[in-house]
Amino acid sequence: MHHFQYSGPTLHCESVELAAVAKLYGTPTYVYSAATMADNYTRLARGLAGLDVQLCFAMKANSNIAVLRHFANLGAGFDLVSGGEIRRVLAAGANVRSSVFAGVGKSEAEIRLALENGIFAFHVESEPELARINHVAGTLGVKAPIAIRINPDVDAHTHAKITTGKSGNKFGIPLKHAAAAYEAAAKYPHIAIKGVQMHIGSQLTSVAPFVEAVEKVAPFAAELKAKYGITYFSIGGGMGIVYKDALASGEQAWWDAQPIEQRPLTPETYGAALVPLLQPLGLKILLEHGRFMVGNAGVLLSRVEHLKRGAGKNFLIVDAAMNDLVRPAMYDSYHEIVPLHRDSSRRALVADIVGPICESGDCFAKDRQIQEVGEGELVAFMSAGAYGYSMANRYNTRPMAAEVLVKGSTFELINARETFEQMIAGEKIPAFLK
Repeated sequence: MHHFQYSGPTLHCESVELAAVAKLYGTPTYVYSAATMADNYTRLARGLAGLDVQLCFAMKANSNIAVLRHFANLGAGFDLVSGGEIRRVLAAGANVRSSVFAGVGKSEAEIRLALENGIFAFHVESEPELARINHVAGTLGVKAPIAIRINPDVDAHTHAKITTGKSGNKFGIPLKHAAAAYEAAAKYPHIAIKGVQMHIGSQLTSVAPFVEAVEKVAPFAAELKAKYGITYFSIGGGMGIVYKDALASGEQAWWDAQPIEQRPLTPETYGAALVPLLQPLGLKILLEHGRFMVGNAGVLLSRVEHLKRGAGKNFLIVDAAMNDLVRPAMYDSYHEIVPLHRDSSRRALVADIVGPICESGDCFAKDRQIQEVGEGELVAFMSAGAYGYSMANRYNTRPMAAEVLVKGSTFELINARETFEQMIAGEKIPAFLK
C-alpha cells in the first residue's frame, strides 16, 4: 500500500500534485511519501506484535538524512554497512546506540567510529573480522558488542545478485561452523557476545524462505542463550515489494481482487508465520528491512525529450537515465512507468523507454505500452524509493538528481540538484600539466 494515486487526471503523492513538484524543481527528481514510510514502519511493527522488536532500517536502500530522521522519529534504529552511513545517521540527529553495523569488510577506522558512538552491536561476518574488532576495542579500552552472522544455506528464490543466504555467497559463517566461531569469540578479552544474526536476501516474495531460515537458526539461538546469555536474534530483512501493478497496489480494491494464494507478501502474513517460531526463544528480535520500508514510498519524475520512431521500433526518450536509476540496467528490474496526466482519449503507444546516456544499456523498459505522451510531458517511475538515488552516479557527467519529501499537502526539497561546480569541486589539474 502507498500514497501515490490519480486525483482526477493528475497523479498525486499524498495531497500534492506531482506536476507541481516537477515545475518547481525540474527533472529528474525523486519524490518520497512520508505517510507511506510511516505506514510501512507501523504495519511491520504491528505484524510482529507479541515480540520485543527493534526495527533497524537498512539505510543502504535510501540514505537521505531527512528520510533517516523520519524513521528515527518513528522509533527506528539503523542497519549500517559503512562509516559513511554511521556519519549520515549522526548528521540526521539520530541514535547509533540502537543501530547495528553489518558488512564483510569493516575497516579499523570504521570499527573505531562505531565504538566511539556506542553502536548497539557489530554483525560479524568472519573470524578475521572478529579479531580485528577485538583489537580496535582493546585500543579504546572497551568491549565490543557482537553477534555473528549465520549463513543458513537457504535459497531465497530471488535475483542472483541480491541473494545472501546460500553457502556460495560471501556473507556470514556456515551454521555448522558457528558454534566454533562463538567459542573463539568468547575467548577474546574485548568482545561481548550479545546476539546472533542472519539475512538471506532481498526482494523475497514468499514467506517460506524466511520460515525455513528461522527454523534452521532458532535452535542454535536457544543454545547460545543458554551458554552465553545472548539477548537478541536478528532475522535480517528482505521482504519484497510490488513492482508490477505498482500504482494499482496502492488501492485496497487491487489487493482484494488478487487470489489469496497470489497476494504479495505482507507484514501481516510475515508476522503470522514467524511470531510462533520466535516467541518461545524469549529474545529481543531485530529486523533490518530496507526496500519494504521505502521502495513503494518513492517515485522518479522524468520529462519526455521526444519520441523517435524507428524501423519497427519506437523509442520514447526521457531525461532520466541509468545514472539516475540503475536498477533496470544492473538487474533487468521492472519499474512501472506512468504519465503524470492521464488521458483516456489518447492512443496507446508501444515503445522502448530509454534515457539519453550513450549506451544501449540505458533502457528502462522494452516494448512497454504506455499512453501516448509528447515532448515536455511528464512521467513517473514507480517503486523507485529504494536503491534509486542511493545507487545513482554521475556517468556521462550528469548531475545527481534532486530529492523531495511530501507530507500531506506540503512538500520540501531535501536534496538540491547537483551543480556542475559541485561535481568537479574535488578535481584539479596537476602542475606538470599546466
